[in-house]
Amino acid sequence: MAPQIELCEVTSGNWRAVAELELADAQRGFAGPVTRYLCLCHYGGVWHPLAVCSGDQTVGFVMWAIDPDDRSGWIGGLVIDRRRQREGFGRATVQALAARLAADGCGSVALSYLPGNSVARALYLSLGFEETGEMEDDEVVARRRHPAP
Repeated sequence: MAPQIELCEVTSGNWRAVAELELADAQRGFAGPVTRYLCLCHYGGVWHPLAVCSGDQTVGFVMWAIDPDDRSGWIGGLVIDRRRQREGFGRATVQALAARLAADGCGSVALSYLPGNSVARALYLSLGFEETGEMEDDEVVARRRHPAP
């Protein structure tokens, strides 16, 4: 059964819980620390941060952006706390954010990952993302089109 999550704005009341999320050791080469992503959101002018909440706990972080050229939504910086791994939170987060972006008018959702990240690749492909041949810096881009309304 999929866990119940809510994508919450990062606020003055929850940013500390978000910043304290920890990567699993096996993910350290594939994702950055959440504090880096929070700074990127705050100072970069592109990304928007969200806390992944389950009940009264912050279990993860994700950020999103919209490409102004083609209105595709982008998912980035997905981190589920190491203590909450393998509970379905990553899958639920991608599904919830993709649905939110579709509801906001994005015709497709894109994300990227390092070529050696087989766990992320398997998750994203199982959710209907397809590798496009594009690269974003040194990362493989995968996209999922939304069905027409």
